[in-house]
Order: sequence, then structure tokens, then C-alpha cells
Amino acid sequence: MARRKEVVVSALQFACSDDVATNVDTAERLVRSAHEKGANIILIQELFEGYYFCQAQKEDFFQRAKPYKDHPTILRMQKLAKELGVVIPVSFFEEANNAHYNSIAIIDADGTDLGIYRKSHIPDGPGYQEKFYFNPGDTGFKVFQTKFAKIGVAICWDQWFPEAARAMVLQGAELLFYPTAIGSEPQDEGLDSREHWKRVMQGHAGANLVPLIASNRIGKEVIETEHGKSSITFYGNSFIAGPTGEIITVANDKEEAILVAEFDLDQIKSKRHSWGIFRDRRPDLYKVLLTLDGSNPSL
Repeated sequence: MARRKEVVVSALQFACSDDVATNVDTAERLVRSAHEKGANIILIQELFEGYYFCQAQKEDFFQRAKPYKDHPTILRMQKLAKELGVVIPVSFFEEANNAHYNSIAIIDADGTDLGIYRKSHIPDGPGYQEKFYFNPGDTGFKVFQTKFAKIGVAICWDQWFPEAARAMVLQGAELLFYPTAIGSEPQDEGLDSREHWKRVMQGHAGANLVPLIASNRIGKEVIETEHGKSSITFYGNSFIAGPTGEIITVANDKEEAILVAEFDLDQIKSKRHSWGIFRDRRPDLYKVLLTLDGSNPSL
């Protein structure tokens, strides 16, 4: 009889206010609802404690950062995870002495903090000026052995890089999680990246034969910048993809959502091994990936 390693995953989606207490209360309410639906691992969106402040370059916004140790939201989510017996990745703005990171702490089902991942790829463009606030992450891509599965967690802009997904799956990740904050482009009202955004991550799921869970926020957020007001309308569309990249469930662009899906990880593992994509890899030919311009280092 075939083994079954079943896990239920969830992606949350909600609009943020700019009040930490309100947002953390909302996150807890939705985590509890996801647990009631049977979820074992529950993903909250990126930087959910407040507005996505990276629309502006303002010194004052550094005051939103807190040290990892004894971070109040992480401590609260540890208590919640232990009470409910669920895994919760917790996104936060980290202050580490004179460095700052876009980080995520992985809380296991007994409330244990398994460690953090710091966002590796830092964007810098109109409305998404993260390089002003965040140092490039120094943790490298990691996987975390939780009660229910070995998971890989990366953050927002990381999701556009196939190397990140592959690095996590090579380390044994059975599920990929991407908390996100993405929406309209202030410099181009006609640019809507939502379908591109989904397809890229569907490709990660299909190329690695692992399910993928993405959580994004909704709502319009207006930030006072050095050049006047800037606004982003976040397009939600949080989703869960299966191991061939198929969309299992997806939220819309306006409503709060709790997405839930169940996977048999042993069955997926057998399919991944039989498909041969890891057997037939040729790392000896991938040295070009180590160059900045795509040149062949052997020539």
C-alpha cells in the first residue's frame, strides 16, 4: 500500500491599514479561520504589519523596523501556532544593528521559531523602492523542516527568479511559499502584471514538480512621498498551484480570502522522481549562471 503524506496549505489575502495592531488582529483572525478549514501551514502576505511603505524614500519609515529577537508580532504568532498546531511563516521588517532586511521567520506547529530567511533579490523601481530600506539578504536560500513538510520560503521579488525556486527544491523543499506585495505600477497605469506574475510562479511549480503557495495583499494604499502622493492598488490574486503548475485555487483582486488546498506529498515525490528532471540535470553545463553577462567562462 502506497504511503500517504498529506498536508493542507493555506494562503491568506487581506487589505492592510497602517495600524500594526489592526493588521496583526486581522492576520490572527484569518489564521484561525484557515485552521478551522483544516490548514496545517498558513501563509500570510509580505510585510502585513502596515502599508507597503516602499513607495517612498523616507527616513521616518526606518522606525517601522524591529530586531528579530523578541519581535512582538513573531512572539504573538508563536503563541498562536502552538495553540492551533499550525505552521506560520511571519514576514517582518528586520533591524539588525545597522543593517535592515525584508525577513521572514518560520514558526513550527509547536511554536518553535525555526529561523529566518532574508530576502535576496531587492527591487528598485517606481513604487517599489526597496533598495532604500533593505540590505540584500545574507542567509542564502533555505529550507525548513516543519512538523508537516520541508518547506522553502522566499519573498516577493525572489519569485521572479527560477534559480531561487530550484535552489530550495534541490535542498529538499516539498512546498514553496512566496509572501508578496505587488499591484499597480505608479509610472504606468496601463501595466498590469498579475497574469505574468502568476505564470512565472506556475512555471516554478511545474519545473520543480512541487506545489507553490503565493499570498498577496489587496486594497489601494496612498503614501506621501518626497514628490507628492503615490498610490498602488494591490491586485491580490493569491493562489495555490499544484506540482504541474496548475492553478488549484485563486482569489480575486478585491476580496479578503482564505485559500486552502490539500496535497499528498509522497505521491508528488514519486511523480517528481519518475519525471527525471533532477536525474537529468547537468550542473557541469550551468557555469554560465555564475556570470553577470551570460558569457561562457570556459571560452
